[in-house]
Amino acid sequence: MKIIGVLKPRSVTQIPEPPLARFLFADTRIAWLWLLVRLYVGYEWLTAGLEKLTGYNFAFGTGFGQRVSSPWIFSGHDGVALQGFVKGALALSSGPHAAVQGWYAAFLQHVVLPNAGPFAYVVTFGEVLVGLGLIFGALTGIAAFFGVFMNLNFMLAGAVSINPILGTLGLLLMLAWRIAGYYGLDSLLLPLLGTPWTGSLLSRLRAQRTEPLEAGAGGR
Repeated sequence: MKIIGVLKPRSVTQIPEPPLARFLFADTRIAWLWLLVRLYVGYEWLTAGLEKLTGYNFAFGTGFGQRVSSPWIFSGHDGVALQGFVKGALALSSGPHAAVQGWYAAFLQHVVLPNAGPFAYVVTFGEVLVGLGLIFGALTGIAAFFGVFMNLNFMLAGAVSINPILGTLGLLLMLAWRIAGYYGLDSLLLPLLGTPWTGSLLSRLRAQRTEPLEAGAGGR
């Protein structure tokens, strides 16, 4: 009891980050690893989005450049492909061991299905933008977040495929957002934009420029 009184665990408000976590998620020396992860996840999202946009296969390998499906959008029958996907998910929502939860099936049936056209645009351009953001390392943490959000929705709709892998890698990219785009546009964007708790580089530079002026005025 005396030891507990000395330690006072309830007085601790912050637990220090382990050295391994700092190295993996905040050390620029490991940024090359997140570059590889970024390029892979971004490639998967971009090729999936371009296929929905054009109907052609953009994945490297056999079948590259071949027509594989009808475009999801700008085709005169926008939303038809998404309707088929949703109906397939609804078929998995019945039975004792349903792959799609009832609450999510209700969302698909009453929200997504009647508005399949607009949702098809959101999904298509969402995949393309997430892919580009990750490949170029632009706002990597935000791009990874929306990628994970789409992975979660696909899995809730019963589509497993590669989604668990991309979702796990996306979560890791979110944790490593400070260095995941170090070899990318984030090396410029993050210092300029900053964060709500640090401010931007521009604001700090302005503050540094005004400090000598204020000091000189005070000394007169």
